[in-house]
Amino acid sequence: MIQPAAPLSPPSRILLGPGPSDVPPSILAALGKPTVGHLDPTFLAAMDETRDMLRAVFATENELTFPMSGTGSAGMETCFVNLIEPGDRVLIGSAGVFGTRMAEVARRAGAEVTVVEGEWGRALDPERLLAAGQGGAFKLLAAVHAETSTGVLQDPRELRRVADELDALLVLDCVTSVGGVAVELDAWKVDAAYSGTQKCLACPPGLSPVTFSKRAVEALSARSTPVQSWYLDLSMIRNYWGSERAYHHTAPINMLYGLHEALRLVLVEGLAARHARHRTNAAALWAGLEALGLELLVPAAERLVPLTTVSVPDGIDEKKVRAHLLREYSLEIGGGLGPLAGRVWRIGLMGSGSKRANVELCLAALRSALAEQGYTADNDPLAAAAGVYAAD
Repeated sequence: MIQPAAPLSPPSRILLGPGPSDVPPSILAALGKPTVGHLDPTFLAAMDETRDMLRAVFATENELTFPMSGTGSAGMETCFVNLIEPGDRVLIGSAGVFGTRMAEVARRAGAEVTVVEGEWGRALDPERLLAAGQGGAFKLLAAVHAETSTGVLQDPRELRRVADELDALLVLDCVTSVGGVAVELDAWKVDAAYSGTQKCLACPPGLSPVTFSKRAVEALSARSTPVQSWYLDLSMIRNYWGSERAYHHTAPINMLYGLHEALRLVLVEGLAARHARHRTNAAALWAGLEALGLELLVPAAERLVPLTTVSVPDGIDEKKVRAHLLREYSLEIGGGLGPLAGRVWRIGLMGSGSKRANVELCLAALRSALAEQGYTADNDPLAAAAGVYAAD
């Protein structure tokens, strides 16, 4: 007979990797509130409030805005399967793991996919996207706003210019940008976007906010074929989030409680103040890393504030450094993916985890871990970080 497992007792970690990020106590408390039915009046009211707050953090008036059940990749798939029909032409800019994933999802939805490959660690070149279009019409142009695998921030205004030339809808991955850097979907004229809860919103993974413009909703309504995925079919799910409250699937009640509280905290702090906090802490981290003699992968003008990629020095075993941080400091940072595997660390300062104490701990812990392998630096990383805070 199988014996029951002991109750879970996970350790307390400081999560400074590419996600998930640290979760504030009030969000954890919200997750533990009493579960009610998915049509309970109190829950329906919370749904409406969540939609309103999502519109605020997306900076959009889009009616079709709500969280999908699933992680950020579910949001990605939601956008593609609802907007693509078999044979549609799709152009994707890819310079990281998640651009590559976009192309794979689009192909599985039946699209004719053209991929413009960029250098990992650099922003996409809009002129190369235009050239790949060869003047033809595309149904979608898709790219990643904040590429988590590289730490690059892409300018959506340039993507919109390309999309207009190609008569395409613009789809944007905002998984690591929402809540950490400015996201202005209506101003940028983005047609569909998705995010995740576990990055700068500082909520556990499990929901993926999506939003569709009026033009994207018209494309969805004009489909001649059913949406490939029943579970992600927005033509049905929007009826649950709308006034009809038509049943589609049982909503993850308590996860929505958590997102409601996460969004509330964002708006209480204020978007401008939140973005400024992320910028200041990132700048302090960058100064400290450079004082350690470490090279940052992405040029400053293209660098993503909530996620920093750091090149591993020659002769350093990067896995041993991460193991040292976890063992000695209960601190997690991420390694590289794809062609950057073994070559970089990824350090996230996201949501509630973006604070001075974490910057200083991370710098001190890295100095200790590197010294264990014989690497030393002449400059004091904590002093360099303090200089940024003093000047702020």
